[in-house]
Amino acid sequence: MADTSLGTAEQLRDPDYTPALHKAVPLGIQHVLAMFVSNVTPAIIISGAAGFGFGSDAGAQGFPDMTYLIQMSMLFAGIATLFQTIGLGPVGARLPIVQGTSFAFIPIMIPLVAGKGVEALPALFGGVLIGGLFHAVLGMFIGRIRFALPPLVTGLIVTLIGLTLVKVGIQYSAGGVPAIGKPEYGSLLNWSAALVVIIVTLGLKFFARGMLAVSAVVIGIIAGYIYALMVGMISLDGIATSVGRAAPFALPSPFAYGFEFSMAAVIGFCLMSFVSAIETVGDVSGITKGGAGREATDKEIEGATYADGFGTAISGIFGGLPNTSFSQNVGLIAITGVMSRHVVTIGALFLILCGLVPKVGAIIRTIPIEVLGGGVIVMFGMVVAAGVSMLADVNWNRRNMVIFAIALSIGLGLKLDPKAVQYLPDTIRALMTSGLLPAALIAIVLNLILPEELSAEATEEVSGGMAGHDTKD
Repeated sequence: MADTSLGTAEQLRDPDYTPALHKAVPLGIQHVLAMFVSNVTPAIIISGAAGFGFGSDAGAQGFPDMTYLIQMSMLFAGIATLFQTIGLGPVGARLPIVQGTSFAFIPIMIPLVAGKGVEALPALFGGVLIGGLFHAVLGMFIGRIRFALPPLVTGLIVTLIGLTLVKVGIQYSAGGVPAIGKPEYGSLLNWSAALVVIIVTLGLKFFARGMLAVSAVVIGIIAGYIYALMVGMISLDGIATSVGRAAPFALPSPFAYGFEFSMAAVIGFCLMSFVSAIETVGDVSGITKGGAGREATDKEIEGATYADGFGTAISGIFGGLPNTSFSQNVGLIAITGVMSRHVVTIGALFLILCGLVPKVGAIIRTIPIEVLGGGVIVMFGMVVAAGVSMLADVNWNRRNMVIFAIALSIGLGLKLDPKAVQYLPDTIRALMTSGLLPAALIAIVLNLILPEELSAEATEEVSGGMAGHDTKD
């Protein structure tokens, strides 16, 4: 229920209304806390997959790689959010939309950088830049492609994103991918740190209210961090050294790691842009319905898609990862009842400030991988749950079961055993082993070409007799 002390009911539903500053600032910070860990996690995962960041201090042109990527994640999440809240010409919905680094692209990025170090970054950021520009172009006709991505397809894709990433959470909780083969990998000490994060996060989500519930993952990570200090997994001296080496202020550097055109990266990012664009359409609709009680206009949807794309493209120029709207902040608006875009602008300015202070990134970098693993398990588990929730809207007839079964089996199977396509050309192999792209393409194509007549048939043939009932309409 909305807090009426913030303004009248009509004011709270107005995107252009600004509550009193002493109330607007905490509300803006609340938006940042709701997305903060999710926003920086992709940079940490990609750093780990590439083989730098954990235990490394310097990279291309002297940049401390993980710290720099974390810094860019915060900075360009803030800048992209300003595109949405303030706008620039046709760019931006002028709504309280919070942008952040997208999870959806992680399964695409991991095969592109796996074990290649900083040498993989020029091609990665080239893909981010071109994919972002392509994403912006989608804003011109986003309304006309929504038919190709019904809940069956989008729910499958979101579920598969979570399923392909849960392995990362388990590996991090056990000690991190680089630790495989070492005696301490999977030790009780490692798992205890992850469990502290999970228990604290769940406790706050279920039993706390307000700011504590919204920032449950952040507080869980902090609790795990304190526990790691207490049991000697990290030391104050190590933290001081890491933070001391970081500059107090730094501007981003364009093409910090260079630029390279990679067909696999460009195709991967462009194809995933369709999914990200539809996700943003859903978030815009959720904000206008939950905050203002109305449908989103075509202009708002187009502006939000432009902001998604241009925010991603600019991020790629400076060494940042793809941006998208954050769904958890849509729910936060429904909880607070405050539709003000200027409240979110305050949060964006806070993110930009953090992104210009490398010491913030250096602190984040000192988080033990086991502690991060606990948070990742929760976050990626929630991604799977969100996908399942979307699939609940699907009419599970024979046709839809066939589409879901084939797309999921092939997509997840290729992700689990990438050697199955080891003889394919490099570009195609990188796209196929993401798991996500083959599943998405199969689901989209089958949904468009399979006759609707199948939907009138029963599901027993597909389910092997487990359904126990007919699903005829």
